[in-house]
Amino acid sequence: MFDFLEGYDLLGAFWTTVQLTVYSAIGSLIWGTVLASMRVSPVPLMRGFGTAYVNVVRNIPLTIIIVFTSLGLFQTLNITLGSENFETINFRLAVLGLIAYTSAFVCEALRSGINTVPVGQAEAARAIGLNFSQVLTLVILPQAFRSVVGPLANVLIALTKNTTVAAAIGVAEAAFLMKEMIENEAQLILISAIFAFGFVCLTLPTGLLLGWVSKKVAVKR
Repeated sequence: MFDFLEGYDLLGAFWTTVQLTVYSAIGSLIWGTVLASMRVSPVPLMRGFGTAYVNVVRNIPLTIIIVFTSLGLFQTLNITLGSENFETINFRLAVLGLIAYTSAFVCEALRSGINTVPVGQAEAARAIGLNFSQVLTLVILPQAFRSVVGPLANVLIALTKNTTVAAAIGVAEAAFLMKEMIENEAQLILISAIFAFGFVCLTLPTGLLLGWVSKKVAVKR
């Protein structure tokens, strides 16, 4: 029944999907935190940049962003991201595009967490002489992260599924292999079921684990 799987690197394709997810999640968390800090900054220019970035990027389809990284950055501007290997370049460009897109959603999730922190805590921190950066990193962000583990889990699950868009620029992840298998094999329903099951195995444990973490670290008001 599954003889047609011979000759296809199914585990390798899903491993590429996992790598895309992990690298993009780390980058999105870092850049999204920076954007959230900008959005609550007392500096108008930084607030304006953060707001403009989030509103623009969230309303651009991910496919356009991914394709732009290949056609715009690589083929037009010849940005190789430190590699000469075509497959490695495409992988890194896909990660860059996923970070640029997902960080906007991380920013908004984190900003909602920042808004749950009582204003009095920030005022008390400023009263004892802490500057904005210290208030943000020592008082606000630790509580904000604890309150948005659930929303960030949803963003991570969406990111895992969004990695399929990387197939548009030739990254050999799960969706790319699925397309190849459907073109070569007469097993449409079975192939679709296999890849759907694979993505469930990636996303379901993530949701359950982070849901448990969310309950454990929730801030008691």
